[in-house]
Amino acid sequence: MGNGTAAESGLVVRAGMPRDQPAVLALNNAAPPHVNALSEEQFAWIAGEADSYRVAEREGEIVGFVFAIRNGTPYWSANYAWFAERYPTFIYLDRVVVAPAARKIGVGRALYDDLVKFATGRWSRITLEVNTDPPNPGSIAFHERMQFARVGTRRYADGEVAMFERHLAAL
Repeated sequence: MGNGTAAESGLVVRAGMPRDQPAVLALNNAAPPHVNALSEEQFAWIAGEADSYRVAEREGEIVGFVFAIRNGTPYWSANYAWFAERYPTFIYLDRVVVAPAARKIGVGRALYDDLVKFATGRWSRITLEVNTDPPNPGSIAFHERMQFARVGTRRYADGEVAMFERHLAAL
């Protein structure tokens, strides 16, 4: 996090709403290769199925968002399936995006702290993946600072991801 706290920077984390779709979809679709682009239909499905759909807002502008989906959801993601094959209970952090102009002011940390608070007592772990090919060393370092541990690697046709988990307080 940069200087000051999220509250000092005017940052508010709140539930995502249907009116947020254009801004959130635009943020998402500007973020490849760190997250994959979504069609409007895919976005609507994820927003509807997500157990946690939260946005970070600063001065009335959406500057970040997160989608997290519980285990047992019929989701097409191969990364989600990797965790489903290994863990009976988890919440999968499907995507988190922070607007480039809003980095280093605590948006990512605020979104993650919000998710940890939400998930604790409901799931035993938060799972996610980070690109290693193409490399994303900044994201790996961030996740390690946020107490995520690497638990595997998944190779696919044109890349590779490191699989991470963060254990939560016992259920």
